[in-house]
Amino acid sequence: MISWRDGVVRAVRGSWAGAVELDVDLDRPAGDRSSVRALAYTALVGAPEVGDRVTLTVSALVRGLGTGGYAMVVALPDRLPADPPPGPGHVVKARYTPLQPMVLGVDEQESPWHERMRDADDLGGLAVVVADLHSALPAVLAGVRATGGERKVAYVMTDGGALPLAFSRSVAQLREAGWLAATITAGQAFGGDHEAVNVHTALLAARHVVGADVVVVTQGPGNLGTGTRWGFSGVAAGEAVNAAAVLGGRPVAALRVSEADPRERHRGVSHHSMTAYGRVALRPADVVVPLADGELWARVREQARTLCEPVGRHRLVEVPVAGLREALETSPVRLSTMGRGLGEDAAAFIASAAAGAHAAMETT
Repeated sequence: MISWRDGVVRAVRGSWAGAVELDVDLDRPAGDRSSVRALAYTALVGAPEVGDRVTLTVSALVRGLGTGGYAMVVALPDRLPADPPPGPGHVVKARYTPLQPMVLGVDEQESPWHERMRDADDLGGLAVVVADLHSALPAVLAGVRATGGERKVAYVMTDGGALPLAFSRSVAQLREAGWLAATITAGQAFGGDHEAVNVHTALLAARHVVGADVVVVTQGPGNLGTGTRWGFSGVAAGEAVNAAAVLGGRPVAALRVSEADPRERHRGVSHHSMTAYGRVALRPADVVVPLADGELWARVREQARTLCEPVGRHRLVEVPVAGLREALETSPVRLSTMGRGLGEDAAAFIASAAAGAHAAMETT
């Protein structure tokens, strides 16, 4: 069910690449709200200004969801954007929804990269760091940078969470800071520097078009979970491991770890990682564990060991944590996972940073 509202833009709160954040006064309340914070994707609906009338969907906001808790601008009914100029591309993303965009796929016939991508079939040992949550991305990048040297890093965003890349303010800031060289949106996700049909073609584009040294694969913001063994969008992390391995890459599994989550199933190594890497991933990956003292890390090490047995399934890799906390503190974006920052749940970010450091150190 979708709840619709009309309103008027009272203020523009801010903007980043592809998105504008607004305060909107509603014509009629949404729950107990007469005004809402709203988000507009400029490529889809144009750039709202103060005084514009807007049509919104407010369902996620009324339900009190976290990442998805915005009112979303569907249209500026009195000031529709101009038609885009004619151009190449026939790949439709967010297909058969009212705002489906048509984009140029990196490997489609009209793409300048078509000839290069047509027979591409090998990642040549490219390091591919796979993570469950979008919040792991800046931490993985911090780990890559902690090893020193210049490495070109590409981000492949899957469609398990947000579909528009523009929803992620973190990605925009990481690009501005030079921490990310390129973004590739896979499946139904859209808005990256390159558009890919699936994770396989996204990885091949990272290798053969971007020339990346390291790739990070994770869903966009907004992990979906139902509290059941299989009902979470992060199962795709296991599928990404398979894709990287089938294409001749080197999968690196970043563990979802927490020392502060109140839910027991997410303490130590989350059951999301145990299922995705233990049940879904059928090809071997490097499972990275921070080499550190303490009860938490001993528990993480033991849980990770079960993912690497029998011998030949995955490879347990221990990475020293020296310098990782300092690298995380240099992040150009605020580190936050499930509402907790570096001070509240450092283990979550250190585990991801360790995976990034391992990927970078093994890069040839």
